Amino acid sequence: MVTSREASKCLANVLLLESKTRQIFVDLGYPVKAAERLKHDHREDELLNSRILFLLTYNTNLDFQVLFDQHQLAESINTVRNLHEADPPLPVDTQSLSETLKLLFNLSQYYPKYVVTLAKSTPHILKILCRTPLSSPVLQPPVTYLINALLNLSIDNEHPKESSSNPYFPKADQYCNIDRFISILDNAVLNYGEEQLETLATPLITLLRKVFEFAPALVKPHIQTALLPSTAERSQPLGRANTLASRLLRLSNSAVAPSLRESISSLLFELSDKDATSFVRNVGYGFASGFLMTHDLHVPENAMEGYSTGDGGDPGEKVTTVDGKEINPVTGQIKEMEPKDVGEEMTEEEKEREAERLFVLFERLKATGVVNVQNPVDRARQEGRFEELE
Repeated sequence: MVTSREASKCLANVLLLESKTRQIFVDLGYPVKAAERLKHDHREDELLNSRILFLLTYNTNLDFQVLFDQHQLAESINTVRNLHEADPPLPVDTQSLSETLKLLFNLSQYYPKYVVTLAKSTPHILKILCRTPLSSPVLQPPVTYLINALLNLSIDNEHPKESSSNPYFPKADQYCNIDRFISILDNAVLNYGEEQLETLATPLITLLRKVFEFAPALVKPHIQTALLPSTAERSQPLGRANTLASRLLRLSNSAVAPSLRESISSLLFELSDKDATSFVRNVGYGFASGFLMTHDLHVPENAMEGYSTGDGGDPGEKVTTVDGKEINPVTGQIKEMEPKDVGEEMTEEEKEREAERLFVLFERLKATGVVNVQNPVDRARQEGRFEELE
């Protein structure tokens, strides 16, 4: 077996370095042997054969359906996940686990027909993720591969008779997996720059969105509390506190990470029950406006006016009141905590001089012809808003 494994190492390196050799490997019928070798309870066999099969998902005409149906490929993957869950992690365990997770992700992506069978690995993947010591920064193998492997696997119980509970929300502790995801996200946004998060954190945020969609009614408020700004953060404009929620808000305006920006905004919108008014109330119109505009979502007109009937049900009160306290709907800050204007009010003469200065500036801008701008004084005169004084 030692000679065989050394030969497999050579094959894996050749298949990696020269893509044309992958089809030759397929034409010779060797993928079947790799699938059979994956059944062996040996970490190095798992590492090498998972890597070979993973490479064969690119640039070949290999029909993995034959390996699924006749050589129990899905069952082999599910079995090795269970073995990793039971054993203490060693370097070779981490390497073989990473290769199998990469294979699992590609198979679930390209062969959705077998996702239900592959999803039997979900409980094992979640347990491994919860038991894996987290390094700092956290988003590196095998954590990244564990997260990616979960993306295409179904979260809802498609066969409830086969499972007493959803593996994402085990009866013993419904919050354990959610708390792990949030802990990883918190570590990531603290230790990576925006451009790194664009690649590394977007899958985790996508997974959180999927998990929230299927979360039980008792779990959803737990997720919302962890990821949405708290009342305590409203002592200043939202996004300025040193909390995960505030850091997410700042990233939702990132100019260099468009996918991350979209994913975070979508997550916060979904945490707001996909309601535009609740979204503005939770994050402030300043952070919500871009997402609402690009997705053609509208907030009721009276919501931003702060109008309230007192019954707690109209949009105005919903946006401008949190825990009975009036807030600034744009910044999200509690109004009584906003800084007071200590400057002296302008005198009538100062107001007149400022109006004259603006009038001249508008006339100069209009004369340049660069932009078509109407002087507000002329507009007010045309609209009859000037009153003759005797």
